Amino acid sequence: MNYRLVPMDRSHLMQVADIERACFSHPWSLELLEQELYNDMLSLIVAEGEDGTVLGYGEVRAILDEGTLEKIAVAPAYRRQGVAEAILSAFLRFGQAHLAFLTLEVRETNAPAIALYEKLGFEPVGRRKNYYRQLHEDALLMTRTFRPAG
Repeated sequence: MNYRLVPMDRSHLMQVADIERACFSHPWSLELLEQELYNDMLSLIVAEGEDGTVLGYGEVRAILDEGTLEKIAVAPAYRRQGVAEAILSAFLRFGQAHLAFLTLEVRETNAPAIALYEKLGFEPVGRRKNYYRQLHEDALLMTRTFRPAG
């Protein structure tokens, strides 16, 4: 499957909103996703197929040298094909160049996501009890620390 990673722009919003609805129990609205485009603290990336189809997207918030993976999602039809890993790897390259660490929260039962994060060097550092209230589920906190270049 051929795709490229590009900065998210307005042309991607409808497809990103569709992925939001497919992946999250509380998806962000189209309006909220559009507002994110204009937030200088965010890096937003989409994996775009040759025909313009958005396969997945991710969002990292950076404040000074601290980063947080806010979202990463792949359309169900394109999962297990390396899309999330490619997006996350792009954020890790950014992190290595600009951040001290990148942190994230993940549902404790989301084994595929946890396996990917661990594969890419994230380590569990804590837990948020009952973070996903409707699911009565904890969130694991995971962090990847970056070493200064050189």
